[in-house]
Amino acid sequence: MTLFQTDAEPAQIGRYTAVNGLKMYYEIHGSGKPLVLIHGGGSTIESTFGRVLPELAKTHQVIAVELQAHGRTLDIDRPLSFEQDADDVAALLKQLKIEKADIMGFSNGGTTALQISIRHPQLKTPTSKPTLTRKDFRRCLIGT
Repeated sequence: MTLFQTDAEPAQIGRYTAVNGLKMYYEIHGSGKPLVLIHGGGSTIESTFGRVLPELAKTHQVIAVELQAHGRTLDIDRPLSFEQDADDVAALLKQLKIEKADIMGFSNGGTTALQISIRHPQLKTPTSKPTLTRKDFRRCLIGT
């Protein structure tokens, strides 16, 4: 028996890259202004952003990462820290030749996002107005 959906988008196949001794898993969805999504502690791309990622990808090039010891990114023999996570994300963006991006983190991912701004300020898109509004999130969460 073959099951298929004619309206389904092609499945996003994630990728791995070596950053700072880590084999990091990431996904890229959509096109437009780069937006980096950083999951919460103990979470994954899917568990943190699964519902909103498709909506965000309609207007942004979404780069979603799984940090050290989370999801499909294995742990390695080095301490876990928000600073190290920030350096890993910055190294990934450099490899992808992304010079500026909006960064959005949930929970622990928010702390990593702050560390990116502190340690790698050249990556943050200077803006006086957020590119994601409350209306965007409302549409993502409840479909209106």
